[in-house]
Amino acid sequence: MENRTPVNIVSTNRILWGVGTSRTLRALWTLLELDLPFEHQRITSRSGETLTPEYTQLNPSQKIPTLQEGDFILAESAAIVNYLLTTHGAAKNLAPPSEPRLRARYDQWCFFCMMELDANTLYVIRKHDDLHKLYGEAPHALQAARDGFARQANAAAQRLADGRPYVLGENFSGADILFTTCLTGAIRRDIALPETLHEYLKRITARAAYQSAAQRNQVVAPK
Repeated sequence: MENRTPVNIVSTNRILWGVGTSRTLRALWTLLELDLPFEHQRITSRSGETLTPEYTQLNPSQKIPTLQEGDFILAESAAIVNYLLTTHGAAKNLAPPSEPRLRARYDQWCFFCMMELDANTLYVIRKHDDLHKLYGEAPHALQAARDGFARQANAAAQRLADGRPYVLGENFSGADILFTTCLTGAIRRDIALPETLHEYLKRITARAAYQSAAQRNQVVAPK
């Protein structure tokens, strides 16, 4: 039986719940890009901390991250990224585009990252490699997922072959946050990426907010 650490639900203006995953990194990174004050509740997945009645009341899916802003509660990392940028991004020139076709391009990249790169490939690898003791070994599914990520990475590289600095062109956006966290997840799993994507990652991961978020997202083992 998992050890269920008590979670103290406190009331503050803005709280981010979760640490230690690429999905929590997305939310942390966005908050730091926007210079928003927040309290960070560093609960981890599969530790029992998300299974308490108190946390389940916040997020019935019992997953991280979860964002609280006053009485507003939001789960799903991409939704958190887009909510924060839509609500608070204008002053930093980070709000998602409003022009319909540019917004459609933005949405295309977001959906591409969350489905083709995250759910359809990386999460399959996580389940049947990192967490194979829970979900079982599935070597054929693992190989198909790795191959699938590589194909979609090549497709993304073709879209970036014109030398644009960010996925939408000249402006950094939430789509870059989602895309980068998927690419770094692939690198951790030794999936080869085209050179175009490595060059892209060097630019994006040099951002101060990314560096700070990556540091804050680390899980520190108890002494």
